[in-house]
Amino acid sequence: MTPALDLPGYRHLYSGKVRDLYVPLNAAGEDDPDRLLLAASDRISAYDAILDPTIPDKGEILNRLSLWWFDQLADLLPNHVLTTDVPDAVAGRAILVRRLDMVPVECVARAYLTGGGLGEYAATGAVSGLPLPAGLVDGSRLPEPIFTPSSKAPAGEHDEPITYADVVALVGPGRAAELRELTVEILRRGNAIAAERGILLADTKVEFGLDAGGALVLADEVLTPDSSRFWPADEWVPGRAQASFDKQFVRDWLTSPASGWSKSSGDAPPPLPAEVVEQTRARYVEAYERLTGERFVPLASAR
Repeated sequence: MTPALDLPGYRHLYSGKVRDLYVPLNAAGEDDPDRLLLAASDRISAYDAILDPTIPDKGEILNRLSLWWFDQLADLLPNHVLTTDVPDAVAGRAILVRRLDMVPVECVARAYLTGGGLGEYAATGAVSGLPLPAGLVDGSRLPEPIFTPSSKAPAGEHDEPITYADVVALVGPGRAAELRELTVEILRRGNAIAAERGILLADTKVEFGLDAGGALVLADEVLTPDSSRFWPADEWVPGRAQASFDKQFVRDWLTSPASGWSKSSGDAPPPLPAEVVEQTRARYVEAYERLTGERFVPLASAR
């Protein structure tokens, strides 16, 4: 994995599959108790593995797209962003955010059936304990968007689907209802905006935290190609894997005969070929440009 940068005035706290987290330091070299620096890298992951090589400009695309979506969702709830004034070494792909007490639930909403939800449905006829109509196939539009939470597994372990009752047990009935309502509403709002751009938003994962007063705050990233599935509306055909603007393209290559790799092998995934890297970057750029209506120009190129 690409090592985190050494940023003067910051202490590296943690590196996830894609993001690096830093703590600002005060003049005495002590940790800032109220703020964090969240930097999106160009790393890409699939099937719980960080892949090689990186996808050029991916971190900046994720960061800028999240900032755009935070603006579109500002009337629903506050978000964690304080400022985009960050060190030059991470300019364009990092933000200073509020420290939050993170909610211990992966909040997922689905408008279409695919991915892990499809596997659950095929086995049980339900997703996260919610029974669904018979006869649905890969890519089927659901009668209504549904809340399908999962556990927050420790690093290196798989998140597991949980039921709404499990969420109630974790956070209480009032907070559980709030999480469900907000997650589904974020998906609805995202789909309404994406539809105007010829894009379907199949599903999304949302992170929430609590501020000092106990209010929910939207955190991490939101409605990006890493946290959501985006499909071109004019190519949507239920019953098959859909064309996508997200990292499903990479997952599909990894599980194809071309990669020579098997998820069950226990081996690390192979390096991504140059054409897969190039096409993945192109999909992320197209998602950004179609959704925002802005041309993506990397910050380094714009200087």
